[in-house]
Amino acid sequence: MKMRKLFCLLSLFVSVTALAEDKTVTSPDGRLQVTVSSNDGRVKYRVDYDGAPVVLPSSLGLKTNVGDFTEGLTLKEAKEEKVEKCYEMSRTKASHVNYVASQLKLQYETSNHFPLTITFNVSDNNIAFRYTLGRGPKDNPKCAIVYSESTSFLLPDGTTTFLTPQITPMKGWERTKPSYEEEYRADAPMTDRSQFGVGYTFPCLFRIPSSALGTQTSSSGSDRWLLVSETGVTSGYCGSRLSDYEQGNGYSVAYPQKGELNGFSSEWAAIPLPGETPWRTITVGSSLKPIVETTVAYDVLEPLYEPKYDYKPGRYTWSWLIWQDNSINYEDQVKFIDLAAAQGYEYTLVDNWWDTQIGREKIEQLSKYAQSKGVHLLLWYNSNGYENDAPQGPRNIMGNSIARKKDMAWMQRIGVKGIKVDFFAGDKQETMKLYEDILSDANEYGLQVIFHGCTLPRGWERMYPNYVGSEAALASENVYFTDYHAKKEGFEMTMHPFARNAVAAFDWGGVIMNRYLSRDNKSRHQRFTSDVFEMATAITNQCSVNCIAMQPNNLEELPQFELDFLKQIPTAWDETRFIDGYPTRYAVIARRTGNSWYLGGINGTDKALTLTLQLPMFTGKTVKMYIDNPIKKGELLPTSVLKTLKVNKKGEAKVTIQPMGGLIIVE
Repeated sequence: MKMRKLFCLLSLFVSVTALAEDKTVTSPDGRLQVTVSSNDGRVKYRVDYDGAPVVLPSSLGLKTNVGDFTEGLTLKEAKEEKVEKCYEMSRTKASHVNYVASQLKLQYETSNHFPLTITFNVSDNNIAFRYTLGRGPKDNPKCAIVYSESTSFLLPDGTTTFLTPQITPMKGWERTKPSYEEEYRADAPMTDRSQFGVGYTFPCLFRIPSSALGTQTSSSGSDRWLLVSETGVTSGYCGSRLSDYEQGNGYSVAYPQKGELNGFSSEWAAIPLPGETPWRTITVGSSLKPIVETTVAYDVLEPLYEPKYDYKPGRYTWSWLIWQDNSINYEDQVKFIDLAAAQGYEYTLVDNWWDTQIGREKIEQLSKYAQSKGVHLLLWYNSNGYENDAPQGPRNIMGNSIARKKDMAWMQRIGVKGIKVDFFAGDKQETMKLYEDILSDANEYGLQVIFHGCTLPRGWERMYPNYVGSEAALASENVYFTDYHAKKEGFEMTMHPFARNAVAAFDWGGVIMNRYLSRDNKSRHQRFTSDVFEMATAITNQCSVNCIAMQPNNLEELPQFELDFLKQIPTAWDETRFIDGYPTRYAVIARRTGNSWYLGGINGTDKALTLTLQLPMFTGKTVKMYIDNPIKKGELLPTSVLKTLKVNKKGEAKVTIQPMGGLIIVE
């Protein structure tokens, strides 16, 4: 994959000389408007969509060791320009993006003449803003510590939330938290406290009911949806989250907790001057379509380095999910390589303990065997050895530059094509530096990178061309661990297209085809989703190297039409479209690769769902439809069927998705 910088146009530069304290910037389509005011020396912004307020006047500013930039600010200059650029990617929901935005740059000064610039980019449905801290009047100091932001998001009363809480550090299994693996709550009041009292992890989804929008709302009476997140976090800053809700102020940007990373390193951000914060992002719409389709996480960024190798999207098999630690042996890994070869998959992931349970010499043999079958290995690593107590090996390698490069050179020599690095826990700048160091070094040795037990990726597909995806959510291993999460798989998988996967690639960890969560496919608890639900998640979930968590026994157990579909699953998409859905209830997403459209629908509820879908890509066509039959008495799961569906000349089709069932439509 070659990233190409396609800067199409930067135009219409206008310097605004009139320094009235209120400044407004509007999206190209005129529907989204940001107004920034600083009449009392405190800077605030508000957001209106279709004439109705969706973010009420909310605070802006920073507190640093070189000055307080939250008060006493004077507007010195305002500049507007139109920004246009086009770029290409192969790692996310769209392969080609034309980005058009109205940009407003506001330069403020403190009373002792330290400059702060706030930049707003407003495109259709999306806002991105950040701070640039300049040097003092005598060109000093040249560095700063940023202690906090006053950035807030005050939403209208009556707004409900779809949020997952942050947890306090050094908790959970082997003191590995926070690891972004807490549960979502759906349609909760803003005033509810977070589960652990330390706020919420990005991205944060909000629904503003039409009744909360006041008399200015459109005649349609539709709700408004907001997705709040951040992007562009590198080794040059810490990651952030949202605080708990505070009456009159809303949610504020919060920095890492002091105890993260086993208490090592600062929870603040250290920057050179001039220096910039990451971008804060808001996506707004009168439906969930802009949320699902947004590319704002990438629009305001540029690649940090060129890809040194051609990194291939693809699918991988993975023994650990069902067969667990005991499967990390040479013979079992051969079985999963053979499974990958039979299905035409590109990769097999060898998980934790391979260093002791297989050994390096046998890994070399295993890699050679895999390549003889047209498959390449991905290897698991512990992130380092001092931040938590996770015992799995290899340890003490990825956190050390000398050991890391030595192992990466070895992997390149034996034909390994990627790594999965686990157990990071937290958002401190030191941890962000480790992510970046691993990615940068891996590029030198032709390795793609997946992260688990980790923070939310923030624009990393754009900045790091060998980055694949991250976990950063309750993922498939929890379906294995407990029947509680197996029963909640529908709830969780119908949440992610609207939040976690809306802003970044999501390595959920498997299209699970075993009916029982066990090696013999007869014991332990069952899977509660249908076969078609699982297959459809390969479409509703986006990751350029996606896990198809089949087991060798599935080759003999599954209907041939299911095996055939599982063989052809794409992972590199050119376009994504929201079709229908509601977070934690159901999701219907269409993705295009080349000229072919794939539609996936999943029902996360215990009731059948009948929908009339608008499918312009299939107008007037007879298409293939994978669907579930109603479950019969005595059946563990419903049987699946492949049939045809006629989409009418209006592009409409009526379908029924069974409880915890799925839908797939392809030409």
